[in-house]
Amino acid sequence: QVQLVESGGGLVQAGGSLTLSCAASGETRCISAMGWYRQAPGKERELVAHISTGGYIKYADSVKGRFAASRDNAKTRLTLQMNSLMPEGMAVYYCDAVREPVCWYLLEYDYWGQGSQVTVSA
Repeated sequence: QVQLVESGGGLVQAGGSLTLSCAASGETRCISAMGWYRQAPGKERELVAHISTGGYIKYADSVKGRFAASRDNAKTRLTLQMNSLMPEGMAVYYCDAVREPVCWYLLEYDYWGQGSQVTVSA
């Protein structure tokens, strides 16, 4: 299986910065794409940034130019640098890893971190 452990959430003033990290362990050779999602109270989980198997990064329009996602080549560490945070960015942030098709024997297709609370004060 794949385990994802997040760190780095917390409280920040509007306009400030935070960095989230996600450490992957277990069958990391089975990880394909990775990404960051967030879920605000009363809202559905939404994509923040997606990194394809080949390293192409796609961002939600709402964070373009302010957030930067990165991943190491071994797919064991995922980060999200968040700059110019706004109150609308307050949410629980989750890292996500999708398994390679060849690893069909793993129980899950999608693996999730435990979630990191990001609170932005106005």
